[in-house]
Amino acid sequence: MITIDREGAYSHIEREKLLDRVMGQARFQKSSEILRRNRLPADGLAFVAHDGKQMIGTVRLWNVNAGDAGDALLLGPLAVDKIYSGSGVGAGLVYAALNAAQAAGHRSVLLVGDPDYYARFGFHAAPASGLLMPGHFDRHRFQAVHLGNGDSLSGSTGMLSATGAMIH
Repeated sequence: MITIDREGAYSHIEREKLLDRVMGQARFQKSSEILRRNRLPADGLAFVAHDGKQMIGTVRLWNVNAGDAGDALLLGPLAVDKIYSGSGVGAGLVYAALNAAQAAGHRSVLLVGDPDYYARFGFHAAPASGLLMPGHFDRHRFQAVHLGNGDSLSGSTGMLSATGAMIH
């Protein structure tokens, strides 16, 4: 039975092994990683999927400053074991993260990812069009979704910067 829940205090070792299997070392070169490096995920906004006792998926949200729009979240990485590809595990993780972020009062979530995949969750490029990521990023893959009422990123400009707690 597949379950999705908040990441536990000791999930990080199994999570890193999953990320190595699914994404490899290339994940450390991504612009999003620059914002995540040496930071903790947003409080209560890290989720994992298990099939029995085996971790098969993960997603985290990270606190960022979105230029002149102020506080926002950055989603990623989303990773699901290849044998569960197409099973809905990834979508379940994204929905869990977005619902929890909205319930916690967050206004917007940004990501760099496949536009076709993330459109089902309401992500699109327009809200992020005036924002920049540190390092190289694909502009057409840089997207955002607004949570709840309002359009907190509309017309915003500037560089994303990390604001989350540092790892000690």
